[in-house]
Amino acid sequence: MIDWSGYIGLILEGAWVTVQLTLMGSALALVAAFAAGLGRLSRFMAVRALATTYIEFFRGTSIFVQLFWAYFVLPFAGITLTPLQAGVLALGLNVGAYGAEVVRGAVKAIGREQREACIALNLTRRQAMRHVILPQALPLMLPTFGNNAIELLKGTAVVSLISLTDMTFQAQVVRAQTGSTLIPFATILVLYFIMASVISFGMRWLERRATRGLDGVRA
Repeated sequence: MIDWSGYIGLILEGAWVTVQLTLMGSALALVAAFAAGLGRLSRFMAVRALATTYIEFFRGTSIFVQLFWAYFVLPFAGITLTPLQAGVLALGLNVGAYGAEVVRGAVKAIGREQREACIALNLTRRQAMRHVILPQALPLMLPTFGNNAIELLKGTAVVSLISLTDMTFQAQVVRAQTGSTLIPFATILVLYFIMASVISFGMRWLERRATRGLDGVRA
């Protein structure tokens, strides 16, 4: 009989690595999404071009290749990252590229009347964006942001390719040591589902908070 307590503990240690990857990757993705999404709406052509290049590059290339570049190629340029740092960088920038289009689309969806009202109130472009446009656009972004966060969570499995001990990597280790596939992979299946459910619950809570008081405001 196999004593599974130690092996399950190993997988739980990997789950903590997965949580760290998801949290830090999501934070980076959020920053990248707003920077690139708003950059695409900039009045300056150079900023729009830079934002567009970033979005198209990371959407148009494989996350596997991006991860290998972050971990194996950047050291040749003098930038050496730990497996965790490389995973966060690749996942965050990849998901951020998709999030950027969400930001851009949500901002563009705010009615013209709101923008004209900002002009009538003599608000600067930055003031209008901060106090009027973004508060109304945010509820439109949140459902897709939630989906993106869950996709990032599931995408963390690719970091096992660079020997980062996330829970998928640990499940493979347990499988190799015990010869059992069912128990380790059933365990991480349940863990992924629990983590995704937490993200879904959190995003629904944020949606309710973000839409409070906005009924009848958007035009």
